[in-house]
Amino acid sequence: MRQHIKKRFHFAGVLLLGLVCGIIAYPQAVRFIPPLFQAIEKLKVNEGLDLQGGIHLEYKADMSQVPSEKVNDALAAAEAVIERRVNAFGVGEPLVQLSRSGTERRIIVELPGIKDIEQAKKMIKETPFLEFRELADPEAAKPFDEMNGQTKLQAQTILERATKGEDFSALAKEFTQDPSLKDTGGDLGFAKKGTYVPEFDAIVFDPNFKSGEVWPNLVESQYGWHIIKKIEERPASSLSQQGGPASASDGGDGDNREVHAANILFMKRSIDQYPDLMWVATGLTGKNLKSASVDYQSQGVGSPQVALQFDSEGTKLFAEITKRNLGKPVAILLDKEIISQPTVQNEIVGGQAVITGNFTMQEANNLVKRLNEGALPVPIILVSQQSVDASLGQSALKESLLAGLVGLGAVAVFMMLYYRLLGVVAVVALLLYSAMLLTIFKLSVFTPFAITVTLPGIAGFILSIGIAVDANVLIFERTREELSYGKNVFKSLAEGFRRAWPSIRDGHVSTLITTVILMAFGTGFVKGFAVILALGVLLSLFTAVVLVRVSVMFMAGEWMERHPKLLVSPKKLLE
Repeated sequence: MRQHIKKRFHFAGVLLLGLVCGIIAYPQAVRFIPPLFQAIEKLKVNEGLDLQGGIHLEYKADMSQVPSEKVNDALAAAEAVIERRVNAFGVGEPLVQLSRSGTERRIIVELPGIKDIEQAKKMIKETPFLEFRELADPEAAKPFDEMNGQTKLQAQTILERATKGEDFSALAKEFTQDPSLKDTGGDLGFAKKGTYVPEFDAIVFDPNFKSGEVWPNLVESQYGWHIIKKIEERPASSLSQQGGPASASDGGDGDNREVHAANILFMKRSIDQYPDLMWVATGLTGKNLKSASVDYQSQGVGSPQVALQFDSEGTKLFAEITKRNLGKPVAILLDKEIISQPTVQNEIVGGQAVITGNFTMQEANNLVKRLNEGALPVPIILVSQQSVDASLGQSALKESLLAGLVGLGAVAVFMMLYYRLLGVVAVVALLLYSAMLLTIFKLSVFTPFAITVTLPGIAGFILSIGIAVDANVLIFERTREELSYGKNVFKSLAEGFRRAWPSIRDGHVSTLITTVILMAFGTGFVKGFAVILALGVLLSLFTAVVLVRVSVMFMAGEWMERHPKLLVSPKKLLE
């Protein structure tokens, strides 16, 4: 009895797995449930360059000027820089990887969906630039003070026009410097107290500010100068602080009211908004940085810190910079992006410095990596470029899928004619196997190891279908052999799975070894083929040994003993 319950439980698990994977693989099956259909429909297979089109670039890394002990670091830095540039370019699922071609080190870049190959080449080819900057002279901020004075005068002029009855919405559309409010005529909608900055909040919830009025004075905040019109107010839609519904009679400081207001913003400008003006070059750049590494305070005890080592020229420049910036910050920029902004504690004359700041180990390692990206630039030379048309990829995809469906259909017909009921189980398991693999493709985008499907990968998938069937053939043939000896169906099935396992295991392991070799030494497309083939082999092993076994053992019973011809041909039984 317990054994029978266990079989039912396992078979229910197979059915549940099939249902979930089937829905994810074919969302149209739940179109009658709109929320579920919409959620699953968003899951897409990540298509590679050859399927959606794009650009394939291959660069040779010139390592002639890089010390042998820093070759790997330099290559990793170059790869990280290119990947960061590609991500900034807005490419979906780009591929940046290192490879070898004989003795040459190469960097392969694939940009799916990108059409402008010249722009991509220009973006990637630029050498990463690390530099140290100091704060600009206070005089550099004076033009912003003058600009803000003029902006305030303009705001005062528009305020006078608004208070005299001019159309507030038209004034907002013409003069507001908040792009999000231009189309709405400055309309902010209803909001509760605490939604806006304190200066703005204090005015719109002032009990003396009546609906339909424009506040007679400019309201200054960190963002600039506001011209505010109060349109209307109403009781708050949420529950009051006492737990009951708010009413029109609620008073207080506005906690129980919502105010509908409009705003015309004249923005303040400051030098902080313009890093190129706020920070000026010092002449100290990445070429002067010999190395950056993670160090620890108090001889290995305490928080990690970043240690810097400069060359002779950099030592002199750094000493001058730290001398004139005592107590001030010095910005470190990589490709004009500030990556650190340490404050100078004392003059540093020895060419060695540390950056402290309560770093975690991960933060310190990331900063060192980015510093070395600029300190170890690797010249790269474009040796190959290819533009792939998306229409060619889609055409090839359709032909590949058609070939796969024809092959799957032929295999299904053979299995059902030759192995009858067992063949039907194998075909259903094969469909489940396909659904599970497609589910893994779709869900992998939420992991750090997203799978990109390419045409070679589809070839690996189709090949893995044959491998999955091969495992079933071995099991079923062993079962037929046991039945020919006169054993009952249940024992024959159990023995068939047991005796077929060594052959299945060895065949799958040998294939996996091949895929590992292909992944280790192959190029991008070959690796794609190997990854999907390896995944398919592992999944086919699970399908044949677990799913098919659970399904067949669940169905095995007295009715099979009475109808053995459902499993094997009469000729085989007579032998």
